[in-house]
Amino acid sequence: QEQLVESGGGLVQSGGSLRLSCTVSGFTLELKYYAIGWFRQAPGKEREGVVCMSSGVTGDRTFYGDSVKGRFTSTRGDAKNTVYLQMNSLKPEDTAVYYCAVADSGYGCYDRGINKAEFDVWGQGTQVTVSS
Repeated sequence: QEQLVESGGGLVQSGGSLRLSCTVSGFTLELKYYAIGWFRQAPGKEREGVVCMSSGVTGDRTFYGDSVKGRFTSTRGDAKNTVYLQMNSLKPEDTAVYYCAVADSGYGCYDRGINKAEFDVWGQGTQVTVSS
């Protein structure tokens, strides 16, 4: 059974940093077969994609949303079954529940954005709160 588990959320002051982890189980995560995305959902707002990575099906790419570009970085761990989201220069507007997700098809991550509907395996989310 495919499963994603996020960790690393917490409370941080504005300007601080956090690193989120997404650990994959039940399958081997290879970018050439999957697209991987980080999403967030603030209270009262829709879930939005902030970062995605993919390779193979749609070409090699990493996409960062405008709201996080230059501050967030997503990488894969050496063990290949963990993906990290390094978040620097955090702002109160970054407060949200953060989710990682995988698109089994390999689609969903494009040069111009993230198609949330194509991501079909989701973690349970981890809360990030940035105080002003």
